Amino acid sequence: MKDIKKLIEEKHDSVRSLFEKGGKFEKWYPLFEAQDTFALTPPDTTKGMTHVRDAVDLKRVMFTVVVALIPCLLWGMFNAGSQYYHYSGIETNLFATLFRGAWIVMPIVLVSYIVGGIWEVAFAVIRKHEINEGFLVTGLLFPLTLPPTIALWQVAVGISFGVVVGKEVFGGTGFNILNPALTARAYLFFAHAKDMTGEVWAAAKDGATGATPLGLGASFGGEGLNVTDALADRGFTFGSMLWGLEPGSIGETSAIAVVIGAAILIISGVGSWRIMAGGCAGLAAAGVLMNLLPSEVMFEGEMVKATTWTNVPFFYHFVMGSFLFGIVFMATDPVSAAATNTGKWIYGVLIGVVTVLVRVLNPGFPEGVMLAILFMNVMAPMIDYYVVQAHIKNRNANLRKFTYAKG
Repeated sequence: MKDIKKLIEEKHDSVRSLFEKGGKFEKWYPLFEAQDTFALTPPDTTKGMTHVRDAVDLKRVMFTVVVALIPCLLWGMFNAGSQYYHYSGIETNLFATLFRGAWIVMPIVLVSYIVGGIWEVAFAVIRKHEINEGFLVTGLLFPLTLPPTIALWQVAVGISFGVVVGKEVFGGTGFNILNPALTARAYLFFAHAKDMTGEVWAAAKDGATGATPLGLGASFGGEGLNVTDALADRGFTFGSMLWGLEPGSIGETSAIAVVIGAAILIISGVGSWRIMAGGCAGLAAAGVLMNLLPSEVMFEGEMVKATTWTNVPFFYHFVMGSFLFGIVFMATDPVSAAATNTGKWIYGVLIGVVTVLVRVLNPGFPEGVMLAILFMNVMAPMIDYYVVQAHIKNRNANLRKFTYAKG
């Protein structure tokens, strides 16, 4: 193993001067640096008397997020294969299910990485800066938010929009105000709504489709029916939605897989537990509040039935749709999220509250977490500003008290 590593290092060192400043292939240095960093530990060292030594760098952080996403990816492949054979009416085994699921899912992931990677390289070459490892996460996050039936050309257009408009126009990684993967999904949702919503989620060979729990619940919104009973009639119980063997986005259906990823992020210190806990608290509180609303309201002199989503138990909101996936992997993006500890609590709570408000008050758009996170991405700088101002105000007040006491 050491011999192989040494051989790779020697090969890289032998051509390094060709890509560095003044070399023959200087403009392609971002490509060389990207594969050099991917294969080996970066050779750069801090010069000078004062510097910080730390085992954590951007490369390790991004790889940790990718590792945390693997349970969602594996379950997504298994679920896609299971839905395929279920709606095709074919009995099969575990290996065949995984193989079929991989056949459906991996082209989506590959297109995301290839097209998005091309844009990353293009901007790196034009701006003459290094290719950032952040795209390792964006390139995998985006496909996991898509239905398995999405067309590959739409994947290419979506990731292009997310990388270019959602990140590069702001200056690249570290300067974007919106999560790039979520920006890409939002573009597809509004530009190609028919292919992103409704019964398009089961990639069966005969064209059969199946509704998601949120989509099914929304279809009963105007009929005065109990959503919980309607879901149970179609086989969607709390337990089944917890495991996630159902139609839905590739990586978002299984709450168990998401919780495993959340544990990896929290234990490694990469993901903010404050944002996750705040989001769950906000969702629960808003869900309980909605359950307290009357079933009928007075409107223009007549009693009108309220939306049936008010009757959904608050804990159903955790396993229906993509809330857990969003609060764990999207909302915790350190670039677009709140940075202060208090701000993270506020930011997370508001995401949970807005998610429930959108789901309950607008049954035509039952999945509210995407809009909630994007909205709070925009609000994050303001939240941090007021948190910092409050700290300064309290510090000045305490300083005046201390000065008065000493005097």
